[in-house]
Amino acid sequence: MTSRLVDQLGAQSVAGATAAALAGQIRALILDGRLTVGERLPSERALALELRRSRSTMTRAYDLLEGDGYVARRQGGSTRVALPHAYISPREHEDESAIDLSIASMDSTPGLYDATVRSLPRLATLRGTSGYSLRGLPELRDAVAQRFTQRGVATSADEIIITSGALNALNLVLATMGRRGERAVVEQPTFPHALEAIRRHGYRLLPTPVDVEGWDAVHLSELLLESRPHIAYLIPDFHNPTGATLPDAARSRLAATARNTGTHLIVDETTAELDIDRGWAPRPMAAFGPHIITVGSMSKIAWGGMRLGWIRAERSLISRLLAVRPSFELGTALLEQCIAIELLAEMPALTAHVRSRLEAGRAAVAAGLETIEGVRMPHTNGGLSVWVDLGAPVSTLLSLAAREHRLILPPGPRFTTGGVLERRLRIPITLPPARTTEAMDRLRLAWTDVREGDFSHRDELPRAAVI
Repeated sequence: MTSRLVDQLGAQSVAGATAAALAGQIRALILDGRLTVGERLPSERALALELRRSRSTMTRAYDLLEGDGYVARRQGGSTRVALPHAYISPREHEDESAIDLSIASMDSTPGLYDATVRSLPRLATLRGTSGYSLRGLPELRDAVAQRFTQRGVATSADEIIITSGALNALNLVLATMGRRGERAVVEQPTFPHALEAIRRHGYRLLPTPVDVEGWDAVHLSELLLESRPHIAYLIPDFHNPTGATLPDAARSRLAATARNTGTHLIVDETTAELDIDRGWAPRPMAAFGPHIITVGSMSKIAWGGMRLGWIRAERSLISRLLAVRPSFELGTALLEQCIAIELLAEMPALTAHVRSRLEAGRAAVAAGLETIEGVRMPHTNGGLSVWVDLGAPVSTLLSLAAREHRLILPPGPRFTTGGVLERRLRIPITLPPARTTEAMDRLRLAWTDVREGDFSHRDELPRAAVI
């Protein structure tokens, strides 16, 4: 079994790399958050064996990292991830001139203010209550259930729990039904924080490929049948980051296979309403079986600042979720719930605004990428981003070069389980067009640096690097 460091590096990507280049790639993993502070790294001898390189090369790479403060070593002991003492986290000291493409989220819908004002009388009627709502307000659960019903799967309010966002919903599901040591199928690439949550709950991750053309249905089916995983985490609508959508027929086959293997499908619908011009609407995955658990959120269609999501599941699981939830949370904020009731009553206007914003963002990205030779942007019908093909495995290098131009740009491997997809880059289409145009100008400068050799894995990366 390979170490997590080698999984993240990708053995092929470091084949023949010098000690300085290897140190640079490990440093990139640390700055990008794929290796965590305090995490133990393999010994020099073990790493040399895994990579089939000389021990002296591994020693030199660790020496470089230690000299810059990115690892801490004890004589005869362990090597652990660290950060330089002068390092300033971007969350502690924001660089206002930087453009952050690590967050694919729009600003608030114009209707948010009016919805907030209209929600206040409802909130006022709740002042006489305890203020806790473990299951969620009945009116909001009913509104979410109605939205599922409108989309093609009959749903009642008692099949819904309101949560503090979709990631909170995923963690509640995993805390309730997780089994340490079991297998979990995940898409490759996928939402990085979901990977972290599933791994933190002790699952062994089994990746299945997804690209802009969609899923490898044969691979996914065979993976389920052969490994019989406990769970599978999927984003079937405007997949993050590729933008692909799983057709109805494939959904039906997948649900049937998962039912036969005893696999619980956890479906993330955070991006389900982000349609630009797909031209067709699939049925929700929940329509294909009671073993399917759906998580959703208001963050992408209303505002990221609204920490409100939900879980749709069969009633027996809802009861188990409610029993576990008080161990780490007593409910979702009432103000957000009151606002969401108002917003869900105006879904046509809300989705029309989202469509207009995403269409403008997509056009701005396309215009910017046209000026960057060698980069290919696939057509994207909706979702949060475009999954760009760089034409060469330089994503991490480009991400590091972008920092020099105050552009925060997560590389393709950030969305994977094992340091792969270095040819790919996720670019959000959610920023205002003018901001996107500026971001593409900075990306072009970083691309020129990489292509002309003006940027390489340096011994001295900026100590106040933004991530």
